[in-house]
Amino acid sequence: MVRSWQQLSRYSSTTKTSSKMDGAWVYLVTGGCGFIGEKIVELLAQQDYVKEVRVFDSVPREELEKFTTATTHVTVMKGDIRDYNLLLAAMQGAHVVIHTAAIVDYGNTVPFWEMRAVNVGEATTYVGNEDTKYSGEVELPYGKTKAMAEKLVAEANGRKVQNNGGKLATCIIRANTVYGEKATFLKDLYLLAKARNSVLNYLEPENTERNCTYVGNVAWMHVLAARNLQLKPDLLAGQVYYSYDDTPTRKGFLIRHQLLSSMDPSVRLGSRIPYWKMWLIIHLHRIIKVLLYPFWKPQPFLNLPLLNTIVTTFSYETDKASRHFGYKPLFSWAESKQRTAQWLKATTGNMGSHQAQAAKQDG
Repeated sequence: MVRSWQQLSRYSSTTKTSSKMDGAWVYLVTGGCGFIGEKIVELLAQQDYVKEVRVFDSVPREELEKFTTATTHVTVMKGDIRDYNLLLAAMQGAHVVIHTAAIVDYGNTVPFWEMRAVNVGEATTYVGNEDTKYSGEVELPYGKTKAMAEKLVAEANGRKVQNNGGKLATCIIRANTVYGEKATFLKDLYLLAKARNSVLNYLEPENTERNCTYVGNVAWMHVLAARNLQLKPDLLAGQVYYSYDDTPTRKGFLIRHQLLSSMDPSVRLGSRIPYWKMWLIIHLHRIIKVLLYPFWKPQPFLNLPLLNTIVTTFSYETDKASRHFGYKPLFSWAESKQRTAQWLKATTGNMGSHQAQAAKQDG
């Protein structure tokens, strides 16, 4: 069940003492019910050095408590990270905080150890690494909050902790184009392709290169980085790590086609949609929305900043995570593709069954 804050405060005060005695660790995962957050919680619960995983999310899902094991307890709690008092209550007794929540309050500098996922698709550099300086402007609101989160966490590194006199150790993980189970964009793409006679069109230029990483490997990197931030703070503190695995670093639309066609062989790759055509459609949509407001309020299917992000070439080459904390992908490209295809088949199959049942009832 989702814990109340009164219960949480009492539970946290006792956890801090017991965890010091038995050497186990207490982790807090903000946004732990999200796409990447859930995978992090699942993997953390499997680690024998973790005593408790607290899941802090504005849309809590109690079913995550199923990850509880004989040695690790998973607790789901409701809260918004913009509420500073609730966040501090959740942090009571926690040794490590892994932040994956999508919203950051610009007014608060949150004092915790953080690894986070960031969309860096707005950058304009062709091939970079963790030391590359970027000049591209972040246009998307989501990207802006993530950029601010990175800035806050970088500034927090090395700060003194008032309670015990120690210093904060922080590091950052950047994940670019994450795919896998519960990646709703893949489900939407598949349904769109099926509506167009199984043809998958794309927006990226033909020469686009983009890193894609399986969600399980992104989560595993978070788990390893968090553990080694405790064990080797002098090495990891203040560092930035890009996520990577053996997913081919190639045109993003080819990767999406492989993922969809491995589930449904009838899906075939179509042609590129010209940038000018999408630009024109977006602006026509804006004009229609203004003319028909307030009688019709259509939701935009795409906006200009997102279009610019999609057509921007961005890739990186790195082995920094392997060198610093022994990261190796937990799942191979073949396994990642299979697990994603199985989820897609299950979720789209269920949707098809519901639609068929509804049509039968209407008939």
